[in-house]
Amino acid sequence: MVQDFLNTVAVPHYGSDLLEDLALAQEWAGRAVGVWSAQRGAPVAPPRLVEEDLPKLRAVRRTIARLVRREEADGPVPNSLSACFALSDTGEVRLTPAGSGWRWLASALWGEILLSQQADTWRRLKQCRNDPCETTFYDRSKNNSGVWCNAKTCGNVANLRASRARRRQREHAATGGAVNSAPATGAAIPAPS
Repeated sequence: MVQDFLNTVAVPHYGSDLLEDLALAQEWAGRAVGVWSAQRGAPVAPPRLVEEDLPKLRAVRRTIARLVRREEADGPVPNSLSACFALSDTGEVRLTPAGSGWRWLASALWGEILLSQQADTWRRLKQCRNDPCETTFYDRSKNNSGVWCNAKTCGNVANLRASRARRRQREHAATGGAVNSAPATGAAIPAPS
């Protein structure tokens, strides 16, 4: 649910911010809570959101995104959220979100983060290092070394940029710092007459 929540941000050429529009936010919440509910085995209806919930949800998203990037939280973090403990029919203790609207979602998100930290899976949640992307992904690599949401797209772009920068640096060093004014196509520049 946390990964899905962080991926509600606008992505250039792909989609708008799902927490900027009440209908989109409610649609996202319905789907996300449905999946969460099925995974947790606890049938729950999604909270009803109102327009005033959207800025608060975006603030929670910013805070969680900073934590995923291993940065300090900025701005006020809601400190008055509630959660309950419940006992299932099988004797399993569950952390159950409480509140309404944005508070219920924030309670569910912070609860999932707590469980993830306890299970040592929190460190595997990362944000793509390809700057325009910002996609949050779960790093499934054996040694937890993934840095891109997709190595073929975002990883390729980053590696290509780095390769070109290294080539420019080598060329610069080989020419003694002289600027190469030849066009990038490799066409020769006519000698002065």
